[in-house]
Amino acid sequence: MNFQTYQAQFASYIRSPEKNSLPANVKPERMAMYRELFFNNIDGFLTANFPVLYSLFAPQDWTNLVQDFFENHVCTTPHFSEIPEEFLAYLQNERTNPNDFPFLFELAHYEWVEMALSISHTEVEKMSLENLMTAKLAISPLACVLAYQFPVQKICVAFVPVESSQPTFLTVYRNENDTVQFLEITPLTFQLLQLIENSPEQTADFYISALNELVSTIALEVLQKKGEEILLDFVQRGLIVTAPMSVLATK
Repeated sequence: MNFQTYQAQFASYIRSPEKNSLPANVKPERMAMYRELFFNNIDGFLTANFPVLYSLFAPQDWTNLVQDFFENHVCTTPHFSEIPEEFLAYLQNERTNPNDFPFLFELAHYEWVEMALSISHTEVEKMSLENLMTAKLAISPLACVLAYQFPVQKICVAFVPVESSQPTFLTVYRNENDTVQFLEITPLTFQLLQLIENSPEQTADFYISALNELVSTIALEVLQKKGEEILLDFVQRGLIVTAPMSVLATK
């Protein structure tokens, strides 16, 4: 048996000892140690990065979920820090358990966004309020504009929704104190931020005019006033920055 074949058998047994034969010339207790080490590492990373999701599961149900991921998902990265993103790919594309929470992927995605923003090494120069109406705008690389079917920011052990009545719109961003914040926003604000996200490097007037074409039921004068208030607030929060983005450092 060549090395690669033996390595594949070794890995298959670690992933699922119930479905695969023990590799030759390795003691069962040694393989059990390897198995426990690898599985506990994966379990630990998922538990730490998805604490709300973890809190909703009974212990055995959570172990079963992690085992299914560990056994069946083919990771495309060797880095432990990217395991949460691999878990998202698994939930979105491979997980098919009908007993899962209907918000399983959305809640996991929301928690992943919080984690990704908190560990980012990117630093962004805050935009001057005086340049709001003349500068070219962009969404900060330390911010995300999100839409979910479920109110993921409210889900906890005491609130586990079984169905969604209306979409939830959020921005999640890291402020100048390096604290990750979330803000629930209206559909109108979401549309405005989406315009900036999809067509960066335009002025505030451009986005407000484009928004007026989407929401013709609101008078342009009213929309201009409201739009300027929204943009001013988000510049103060650091969610909107000057484009091209003034990135100070990326370590």
